[in-house]
Amino acid sequence: MQDADRRFLALGDSYTIGEGVAEHQGWPSQLVARLRARGVGIADPQIIARTGWTTDELASAMDAGQFRPPYALVTLLIGVNNQYRGRRPDEYREQFGDLLQRAIALAGSDPRRALAISIPDWGATPFARGPGRDPQSIAAQIDGFNAVARELADACGTAFVDVTGISRDPRCRNLLVADDLHPSAAQYTRWLEAIAPVAAEIVAR
Repeated sequence: MQDADRRFLALGDSYTIGEGVAEHQGWPSQLVARLRARGVGIADPQIIARTGWTTDELASAMDAGQFRPPYALVTLLIGVNNQYRGRRPDEYREQFGDLLQRAIALAGSDPRRALAISIPDWGATPFARGPGRDPQSIAAQIDGFNAVARELADACGTAFVDVTGISRDPRCRNLLVADDLHPSAAQYTRWLEAIAPVAAEIVAR
């Protein structure tokens, strides 16, 4: 695949759009910059994401989206709002599975060019310390959703990258924007420690 043809599609929610940071500071744009610095040619990211989206809302947006497959890399990070809204894990399994299949199809039907990314733990942020919120319960629920995503990715032969541990790391969990909830550019840079090596291997195929 020639450099000019290496297109990158990022699917998700606030964590992919980069709520509270400039576009170039979100992890998809940081990833492109890092890959280019290493001599890996890749286009600017096409991002289909919005703050607050659940799995079904991302699917609806994709129904109306315009795509140029095959993509050299398609990332999928979605589910925090399913957990936040109290949606069921079995519903997440079905809808995330459908989204993963769509991601693979957009990656030229090659599961090795799709990349699933875990849901970070917002329960580790100051935002979760408000009345009626239980950080331990939030963490347990997010772990459950992530287990589903990892299982489905593994079954498809798609890579899965865990950024949840980074979001819980005491060195990173306070690297946030003004809302005390969403990651700052500095935290997204830490995410790339896990994402970039896998993405580089995918794109260079």
